[in-house]
Amino acid sequence: MKLASILYRDEALYGQVKAGIFYPAPSALTACYPTLKALIMGGLLDQLKSAQTEPSSGLNLDQITFQTPIPDAGKIICIGMNYRKPYPVDGVAPPDPSNIIMFGKERETLIGHGQTLDIPTGDAAKSFDYEGEIAVVIGKAGRHIQEDAALEHVLGYSVLNDGSVREWQKHSIYAGKNFARSGAWGPWICTADEIGDPAKLRLTTDLNGDRMQDTTADQMIYSIAAQISYASHLFMLAPGDVIATGSPDGTGGSRTPKRFLRAGDTLEITVSEVGSLRNIISPV
Repeated sequence: MKLASILYRDEALYGQVKAGIFYPAPSALTACYPTLKALIMGGLLDQLKSAQTEPSSGLNLDQITFQTPIPDAGKIICIGMNYRKPYPVDGVAPPDPSNIIMFGKERETLIGHGQTLDIPTGDAAKSFDYEGEIAVVIGKAGRHIQEDAALEHVLGYSVLNDGSVREWQKHSIYAGKNFARSGAWGPWICTADEIGDPAKLRLTTDLNGDRMQDTTADQMIYSIAAQISYASHLFMLAPGDVIATGSPDGTGGSRTPKRFLRAGDTLEITVSEVGSLRNIISPV
């Protein structure tokens, strides 16, 4: 099931996408559970899945505006340095991090599929970068989760762009990662029951049609299960929390010459079995 939150004629709706059509959740569900997060926390996704999807109730995707799949997501947890990348000096492999590197992202930094990313103003615009990532959405709460049980807590998977301002990362990771409308996730959450082996998910990033990043989840240094377990030892993971699992080599800042985002660029990030997240870059 593909779960999405949208705007239609200024009304916020959630529901599922089937064969390129968005079907809003029935009013009997939304009356008690007004948001997708509320429905997930209530454990009632099966009711949405079994709801009748009458053709007359469906909306073409070009009629709607995608929000982030869970606009009121709880924690947005980002994992850094989770793929092996070459050093600028040829032949010298960087060491693997000795532990999972983790930082947080604010909800306001992320927009939905099809929306416009804002280039920061001033000097910050000169190092505005993309990072394609596989996103994991938590569906079942847990604390001190063991790795062998971690995937039982996954609701599903999505696509995320961890937008970054590289020069401001030198100020602090938080600053460089939290410019308003600098990143995105969506267009939907593909539930885990529709994904085969998540380690085989393929991530690609295209900039103006040129392939910039290409990897599979089994190339992560720390697996999805390890990330969930690690985060759960810090705090309670709750339904609606999101884990961005790290970005591979090929970002603009890692290229020679560097290729940061510019006004008018089109960025498309795809995760196999899930979907594609597409955004255009524009000045504020």
